Parts: sequence; C-alpha cells; structure tokens
Amino acid sequence: MDFDFPPDDDPRRVEVREWLDAHPQPSPRDLLERGLIVPHWPAPYGLSADPMHQIIIDEELSRAGVRRPPNPIGIGWAGPTILQAGTEEQKARFLPGLLTGEDIYCQMFSEPDAGSDLAALATRAERDGDEYVINGSKIWTSGGHYSKYGILIARTNPDAPKHKGISYFICPTDLPGLTMSPIVDMTTAHSFNETFFDDVRLPAEYLIGDENDGWRLAKVTLANERVSLSSAGSLWGAGPSAELLVDLIRNGVATADPILRERVARLHIEAEVLRLNRLRTLSARLNGKTPGPEASIQKIMADEHGQHVMELAKDVAGTAGLLAGSGPVGTVPLPMRSGATEVNVADEMPGVDRIWHYGYLFSPALTLGGGTFAVQRNIVAEMVLGLPREPNVEQGLTWKETRAR
Repeated sequence: MDFDFPPDDDPRRVEVREWLDAHPQPSPRDLLERGLIVPHWPAPYGLSADPMHQIIIDEELSRAGVRRPPNPIGIGWAGPTILQAGTEEQKARFLPGLLTGEDIYCQMFSEPDAGSDLAALATRAERDGDEYVINGSKIWTSGGHYSKYGILIARTNPDAPKHKGISYFICPTDLPGLTMSPIVDMTTAHSFNETFFDDVRLPAEYLIGDENDGWRLAKVTLANERVSLSSAGSLWGAGPSAELLVDLIRNGVATADPILRERVARLHIEAEVLRLNRLRTLSARLNGKTPGPEASIQKIMADEHGQHVMELAKDVAGTAGLLAGSGPVGTVPLPMRSGATEVNVADEMPGVDRIWHYGYLFSPALTLGGGTFAVQRNIVAEMVLGLPREPNVEQGLTWKETRAR
C-alpha cells in the first residue's frame, strides 16, 4: 500500500465540512445536487472524485451523521450499469430518482432452475413490435415487494450460445402479469420474493444497451454487487462490526475464559485483515489499477467473518443464547439491511439489540447470496491462482458424469 490519509486541513475536507455545516440536515436532493451520493461518478451526478477524495467525503458525512439514501441495489448495482450502457434519455429518466432513493430497485437475476449457473436462465423476452413479451420466473428478489423497478436479465435469442442471447432490462414492478410471492426466511422477515412473469409486456425503451449484450452488463452489475456485499460490517456491509462486538464483550462479559479470549482475538484479526485488504484495493485504485477478482477474495473473507461475529454474539449470551432476541448486552447504532425490512423478533432481553438475534439467523445466507462461497472460490482459483477450469466445464460434462469418471 502506498498512500497517506489526507490531514484534517486538506482543502477538499474543509470544503465538504463547510458545506455540511451550512446544510446540517441535507435532503437526498441536496446531496445529489452537491455530488455527494456518488462522488466518483462524473457530472452532473458526481464529482469525478478519485478514491482518496471519496474517503474524505465518506469520513465527513460520517462525522456529520449524514447518511446517503438507502437504495443499495439501485445506487450500487443498477446505477453503474445504466451509467455505462444507458442512453442519455435513460440516464435522465432513471438516475435522479434512483440516486435520491425515491425509486427503490430490486434484482431479477436468479432463477429456480438455474442454480449458480446464472447464464442458464430460462426467462424469455420475445420482441413484439415496440414491446418485449416476458415469460418465466425469478427467485430471491430481495425487497421486490416495495421496489418500483427491477433490473432484469432475460433470454432474447434462444438459439445463441447461452452467454450471447441474453438482454438487460429495467422492469417496472407494477406491470400487468408480473406477480410476486413472498418468501419468509427463518428470521421471520419478508425480505425475499419469487417473481412470476406471465405475458408481461415491457416497452422496448426499457432495454439497456444492445439486445443480446445483457451478459456483459450483468457482469458489470455482479462486480459492483460483490464489492458492495463485501464492504464494512458483518451483514453485507450493514450490520454491526466485529469491533463493536469486541467492545461489548470487553465492557459486559468476563474475559477470563481463555477460549473466549482466543475467539475474540481471532475475530479482531479477521477484521483487521479485511480492513487491510480493503486498503490494498484502494491503493490499487490510486495507482490506476482496476480491481477485479479481488472483490471475490474480499467477499469470501467478509462472509465467513460475518458468520463468526454472529456465532460469538450468541455464544457469549450463554444458555440464554437459545432464546429469541438474545445476544450481548449493548446498543447497536447501525440499521438493518434496509430501512423497509421488518424483522418480527420479540425483544425478550432488555438492553440487547435485536440485530444480534436477527443477524445470527440470517448469517447462513451470507455465503450464498451474491455468488456462493464455491463460485467465489472458483473465480479466485482461475483468475488469481491460474488453475485450470473444472473438467466438467472444459469437457461439457455434467456433475454426475464428472463424478462417474
């Protein structure tokens, strides 16, 4: 790593701080007009800020207690794809509402029968004049029940190789024929949905980029997704950090137990390795390099770290850890995954934030969502270590045929 953090009197820091002092409670529209929601984007949406300038802005927003609009799929995943491949009309139409959080987005990629092979999707989009007629289904549509739009990939050319016949769309969720069935997970939260398309007619103006070029754009979205899901925090960037748990344990739990002390130390080490790896990625950006498979490395470590944080949180509660709502005593000053997500967990233990119980139940999903742990390890094996692809991929064999050999 080769950089120093800017001092407190850095002109860029002073400029942001003065603006925040003049706007102590900025609206999302204020933040957008000042370029602070996506400062790395070009004007008129951002400031074309380099990574260090972004860090300054993030630190000053945090210092002032100002948060960006909660629209992670829209701002983090859909937005960069629209910015890269959308027409000027599409950018003007979709990006302002997306960035202010007025238009919430969901993701319509995964399918029940495609598994981890996303390119094996079967949802069809057939051109009919100025419209596409869409039929099929998607699953794990997070937040779809309160989203205005979904980012959708569908097969537009069934005769092309599977990676070549896919197109990328923005899909309004209120179209006739589009329905959602709730999936309530074991946290008791309704976070996910299965989405069904029955002769849904989508105007062609919602196509992003060229027809049949959707797989390339989907990879743009997936790259941003993995960076987002591996950010700070133990629940895909939005949950309590390891250091918060360490502080709670230090202040409220006897640490004479050598096994507990070792687990806490390991948690601290994991958090420090993740922090340093994020700084390594930042250093690469500052030197003009574009991080690639590093996002998968970070996600592998971050997902397992999140599970370790939540396991320890329940264990330090002792036998009470079996109870709903249990966890270390203390307040978690961070939101759950989305302000619109409801978590129906009884607060059975005074002084214990429900995020610990919710997080423990949700944590098994961390190594599945956004690309499973196995998919991420394959990416690292092939793109970082230079290992050959699996025989079944190279030879077109099924998993069972590979096992039989």
